[in-house]
Amino acid sequence: MIAQLDEQIIELAQGHRTEAELVTASRSGDETAVRELVRRMNPRLFRIARGIVASDAEAEDAVQETYLKAFTQLDSFRAESGFSTWITRIAINTALMQIRRARPQEAYDTVAEEEIQTTSILAFPGQQPDRPEVALGRTQMRLLLEEVVAALPAELRLPFLLRETESMSILAIARDLSLNPITVKTRLFRARRRLRSALEDRIQGGFEAIFPFDGARCANMADRVVASLKADKYL
Repeated sequence: MIAQLDEQIIELAQGHRTEAELVTASRSGDETAVRELVRRMNPRLFRIARGIVASDAEAEDAVQETYLKAFTQLDSFRAESGFSTWITRIAINTALMQIRRARPQEAYDTVAEEEIQTTSILAFPGQQPDRPEVALGRTQMRLLLEEVVAALPAELRLPFLLRETESMSILAIARDLSLNPITVKTRLFRARRRLRSALEDRIQGGFEAIFPFDGARCANMADRVVASLKADKYL
């Protein structure tokens, strides 16, 4: 009982540390700081990787590789931007490299796109507060959304996930994907148009629940990352 209470106190204390404090502690080999950073970053990195690769398993592999790259190269992190921004870029590059390794003849298009001048992006249906009957079907809705979002082409899926699940600005998405902001708007328009035609009669909720990465999956990722870092003498 006392040991369990001590663990809860430590977990609570970690949760109140800033990202910068956790990065500093991780540089010193603090395992609990590494685990807390993994816990905080898991949802975002998994969704980003899942926006690029074709399956949950591939996304988990990309996320784990991202953590190993980041934590073994923390000395190269200069804090010119936030740690979350830095590791997000690593995740994008890692997932793209994973695709290139699997399909070397196919190039993922992050630049080429006809720039269509548009100032309006279609509002996606169902971005209103949940009603009781909607809440009852939340799990089914999430599975349906994951299915149709996963079916989007990668060049549409990734900007869409960054915008809808991570609430990133168009300028931030354009910066991280090396795209013109107009191209980002175009791809968001195209993604929403495809989804709208498939779902507008069936969806009544938002997008924040899709591609979750929490609970046991989150804990297992932290365990694997820590084990690899220990094996390589980084912890």
